[in-house]
Amino acid sequence: MKFLTNLAKDVSSGTVDLPCFPDVVIRVRKALNNPHTNPKQVVMIVGTEPRLAAKLLQTANSVAFNPAGKPLTDLRSAITRIGHQMVQSATMAFALQQMRDAEQLYSIAQKLSELWKESISVASISQVVAKRTSVMPDEAFLTGLLHGMGRLYVMVRAVGQSDKLLSDHEFGELVSSWEAAIGKAVLENWGFAEEMAAAVGNQGDYSRMRDDPADLTDVLIVSKALSGALHTPSQYLTALHEVDSFRTIGLTEKDCGEILLQAQTQLGSLHDALGC
Repeated sequence: MKFLTNLAKDVSSGTVDLPCFPDVVIRVRKALNNPHTNPKQVVMIVGTEPRLAAKLLQTANSVAFNPAGKPLTDLRSAITRIGHQMVQSATMAFALQQMRDAEQLYSIAQKLSELWKESISVASISQVVAKRTSVMPDEAFLTGLLHGMGRLYVMVRAVGQSDKLLSDHEFGELVSSWEAAIGKAVLENWGFAEEMAAAVGNQGDYSRMRDDPADLTDVLIVSKALSGALHTPSQYLTALHEVDSFRTIGLTEKDCGEILLQAQTQLGSLHDALGC
C-alpha cells in the first residue's frame, strides 16, 4: 500500500511526524540520554508541562514505588525515587493519555487504549523475563512499553486518510508486517538505545536460535508471545515449541507459568503507578 510505503520511507529518512504527540516527551528523552544533564535540568523540563509533573508525582506516590506510604511533594525527589527508565515510561503514559483525549484522534481513541493495555502487559512480562537473563529489567520494561510504537505511529498518521482505512482487515495485516520496522526507525530517530530499537525491529523474528546469551530482543519476543496467555493461558504452549527465543533463554512450561503469574500479580500496581 502506497500510504505505508511512503510512511516507512519518511521515517527511515529521519522525518517523524506524530500529530498530537507532546514534544515534552522527546525533550525528556534527550535530557535523560545526555550524561551531562543534571537532575535540576530534568526537573525544569518536566516542570514546563504541569500535567506531566503531576503524572510523575502520582507514579512516585503509587503503591508500587511507595510501599511505606510516605508521599513526596517535590518533583526532584519523585524523579529520584522512580528512576530514569520509569520517568520515561510515565512520560509515555502521559503522552498516550493526551493523544486519547485529542479531538483530532477521537476515531482511534479505543484502539489507542487497547494498544496501551497490551503494551503494559508486554512491559510487565518483559521485566519478569529479563530477571532470568543478564538484561536489565528496567530497560526490558521500557522496551516492552514501546514495542507497539510502529503501530501507534501508523494508526495516528492514518487518521483522515480514509474513512474505512483503519477498519479494513487488509490494512490491519499490512500494518502487522510494517510496524516493527517503522517502530525501530522512530526509536532510532528519538535517540533510544540501539539495543532497544533493534529489539523492537526484530520482535517478530521467531527463528533466531543462537549460541550467544539471551539478549533484549529475545526477552521482547518471548514476552510478546506470553502476553496473549494472560487471557488465554494455553496460548503460550504453541509458542514455547515454535519460538527459538524460549530455548535461548532456557524457559520451560513451568517457568512460563511462573512468569505469567508474577506478571499478572504486578499488573494492577503498574496500572496504578502509570495512571492508566
